[in-house]
Amino acid sequence: MSFPGFVRIWLWLSALATAAGWLLSAVGQLNRSGYLIFCAVAAAVGLLARSQLKAYFEPSPERRLEPAAANWKKLRRRFSHALPLAFALLAVLVFVGGALYPPSNHTALTYRTERVLHWLAEGRWHWIYTPNHRLNNRACGIEWLSAPLLLFTRSDRGIFLLNFLPFLLLPGLSFSVWTRLGVRRRVAWYWMWLLPTGYCFLLQAGSAGNDAFPTVYALAAVDFACRAWKTRRVADLWHSSLGAALLVGAKASNLPLLLPWGILVFPLLPLGWGGKPWSFFTQREPSCPAESLASNRAGKAFRPPQSTGLLTGCLTTGVALLALLVSFLPTALLNIKYCHSWSGMQLERAGMDMKNPIVGIWGNALLFLLHNFIPPVFPFAHWWNASALTFLPQTIVRPLVANFEQSFHFVGELPTEDWAGLGFGTSVLLAISAAASLFRKHLWSPKPWGESVIPRFCLLGALITPWIALLAYSMKSGMVTGARLISPYYPFLFTALLVLQGQVEVVRRIWWRVSVWCVMALAFTVLIVTPGRPLWPAETILSHLAKEHPQNHLLSRARNVYAVYADRSDPLACIRPLLPEGLHQVGFLGNPDDIDISLWRPFGTRRVLHVLLSDPPDKIRERGLEYVVVGGFNLGENGMNINTWLNWTHAQLVATTNATLRVAEGPQPWYVARLR
Repeated sequence: MSFPGFVRIWLWLSALATAAGWLLSAVGQLNRSGYLIFCAVAAAVGLLARSQLKAYFEPSPERRLEPAAANWKKLRRRFSHALPLAFALLAVLVFVGGALYPPSNHTALTYRTERVLHWLAEGRWHWIYTPNHRLNNRACGIEWLSAPLLLFTRSDRGIFLLNFLPFLLLPGLSFSVWTRLGVRRRVAWYWMWLLPTGYCFLLQAGSAGNDAFPTVYALAAVDFACRAWKTRRVADLWHSSLGAALLVGAKASNLPLLLPWGILVFPLLPLGWGGKPWSFFTQREPSCPAESLASNRAGKAFRPPQSTGLLTGCLTTGVALLALLVSFLPTALLNIKYCHSWSGMQLERAGMDMKNPIVGIWGNALLFLLHNFIPPVFPFAHWWNASALTFLPQTIVRPLVANFEQSFHFVGELPTEDWAGLGFGTSVLLAISAAASLFRKHLWSPKPWGESVIPRFCLLGALITPWIALLAYSMKSGMVTGARLISPYYPFLFTALLVLQGQVEVVRRIWWRVSVWCVMALAFTVLIVTPGRPLWPAETILSHLAKEHPQNHLLSRARNVYAVYADRSDPLACIRPLLPEGLHQVGFLGNPDDIDISLWRPFGTRRVLHVLLSDPPDKIRERGLEYVVVGGFNLGENGMNINTWLNWTHAQLVATTNATLRVAEGPQPWYVARLR
């Protein structure tokens, strides 16, 4: 199987898993039987339609397929080079970290995994009664992929594979897209191995995060669109559409990235109904017609599908409906129904929806620079977080405070998947390479475009529109961790810089080759020391050093950070023994950032129902709740204490314990109460 074949398989698996989630929810059968029936029906339809679809899915006419032995030799030869081998070692470490440690991604633990558990307990998607609106109004991309894993394994340990498998596809797709858009092959070859060293990709590859994995969908959408220009195959157009749909189905913040994809795909739309691209847009036909480009496995000449336009149109309509189903559209319609806003933005906390677009442009630019160029080890993070807003010019601070979320300027001592963007190493090397290429004799050469069948205005649009998409994102978003949220944007922002003619000369320089290995060294360091999945005995060494140097604040802070991350996947484990055995549901009273995943464990044995501070006692009892876990920090934030709440609900205090959910809060009291 060729590399594009693996990408196609991933697209179809993602699309079918998402479609299964929505369709089974519609009939109230989001359970094991429902998934098994869906898989059987999908397999039967695929087998029955195999003869009709075979012509559409013939091997790509762009090149002759090689025997498996030849492909294996090529793969071994490729990874005998230093850079591919370094990437392979990084991938091994990522897999080891993901396999050894349970997921500790904050957003996954606070709402992404939990909302799937709510749906599985109910047997369908439903609007959850909770103070944490993120359980309801966010996109459902990675949730529908993780639902079968949680359902059949009753564990979240395998969720990291949903990030790890796309991570393996990232270099090949990056190379394919960049070279098709005019980047020289030598330049693309080096950067295809450097892009995955970006901290957002590297750290999320072994986690349960959902920011980086849609990057493969974005690259696949553009890659298959470029392939369709050359092959005139409707199947490439179908896969491009699925990639674009899955991209926005994963996160609504990816919607602006449809702009570069749309510029490439719009002239190709007639292919979907058996026609030819609109002649107004095409500059010339392929120099080598598809009929004579390649051979299939049997050695016969490739033939385009001999089918009627009606059949092709029907298949295209089916793929289009599937694409709409796996996109953000179902979530948008449900948001309109339940909160009268397609994006659900009116439920979000203050600052997430940008008030002043001009401030959003320069403010997000500053935050992108901060989060991407900060050193990977920054011991002054605590000082910066506490003092930055006081010593920076108030002409800059006041607009940022008025338009962004609180703590927009916060950074960490080490890069973590919760906030890191592309990161220091890759960002600095890209900036230096772009600056060095500007001083070359020829700034930019369109020579590669002369060999392309893609119209020049489409190629130029594919270079410019990602920056316009980033501009649109910046004008709308005031979220604090934008550098990680724009992970799918990075490969396309790279393109406009890598296409510069001077890049060919820059990558030949010795200083640049040395810099590449410095970037690789930083990537290995960041991956090994990350607090969520340390690949060194962090707690043992730091505890020993802290005892020898009890006055060292940095050592004490580092020990606490690693200790909290070690328990982050199950932070309220101390509460489970305090609950009666056989308890099938328990109430949870905490703030939206409190992690209640511990009360669900082991998955499938207990259901957690959220309780609001304003809920009257009768309403709590009507839901069948007898025990409620109450967070002391949440009570303090609202000016209450446990005795006040017990008197209000006529409940009895059963037990009290302490637990640390976030390093900044420290140990906080937690209570188990029984309703009389």
